[in-house]
Amino acid sequence: MKIIITGGGGFLGHQLAQKILHIGTLCDKPVSEVVLLDAAFHRPISDPRVKTIQGDIGDRDAVYSAVGSHADVIFHLASMVSGECEERYDDALRVNLDGGRHVFEAARAAAGRPRVVFASSVACYGGIDMTQMMSDTTKQLPQTTYGITKAMCEMLVNDHTRKGHFDGRTVRLPTVIIRPGRPNAAASSWASGMFREPLNGEPCLLPIRRDQPHPMTSYRTVIESFIAFAEVNESKLGRDRAYVLPAHRVTPEIAERVITQVAAAREIKLGPMVDAFDARIQSIVDNWPQQVDGSRAEALGLPQPPPLAAIVEQYVEDFLGR
Repeated sequence: MKIIITGGGGFLGHQLAQKILHIGTLCDKPVSEVVLLDAAFHRPISDPRVKTIQGDIGDRDAVYSAVGSHADVIFHLASMVSGECEERYDDALRVNLDGGRHVFEAARAAAGRPRVVFASSVACYGGIDMTQMMSDTTKQLPQTTYGITKAMCEMLVNDHTRKGHFDGRTVRLPTVIIRPGRPNAAASSWASGMFREPLNGEPCLLPIRRDQPHPMTSYRTVIESFIAFAEVNESKLGRDRAYVLPAHRVTPEIAERVITQVAAAREIKLGPMVDAFDARIQSIVDNWPQQVDGSRAEALGLPQPPPLAAIVEQYVEDFLGR
């Protein structure tokens, strides 16, 4: 079993590689090789089955080199984030759209009709009343360049699959929490920051309204979902291969209550959540869904996220060493 992970040097790519290596099998076959492609690697994985390739997803030759002549499963996670895409339009198209096309064409050229699992985003919704429930049947009208590129790649996955080029599957991700490290250029960076910084004893500068709802799920659940989705028998999938994951509807007010409870139980001194309203970030978030219906993914056997307090506990255990 040869597995390719684009974005293999990022948080989710690294977590996914480690989980697959730990399990040792995928689709009931032993894992013999895991190829990680990314522009940078900050957390090396010491395992003889791992091969790292440093390269730009927008570079066709780098992508074809990573996939090679044969691949069994390709997880395409590499992407510019939302805030970057709004500021750097040409780069967004080169990386997110052209990069996706490179991955899909490399999969098409590879022997064995590989399974391709593409990481999309709920940012592909937009342009309508965002308070309503978003589902796999909701019309997509993204209001960000990031969302546009994700929606385009979702359609390409469906079309390549229809043509028999590969077995495509799209996981439409809610915002993933709680990411460790420092804030990044994603417009959703506050979603992890409003948990992470206070739990680290640091102030969180909150750029959005405290009553702003947003769909969120845990990084552990996302990794489990990637693997489960890769293993679903193709006969269970319809013509639309894009599935939004179930998620919690979370506001900063709810987040603050939950981390206060967890911190009290674990005797953690919290940093404050400080209002630092940013009209640009709020305008982006206003065009994102507030809640999603992941029942179609659940019917395939993909997991629901645990309670929000359990997600916070997972972060504390995994990254704070408590």
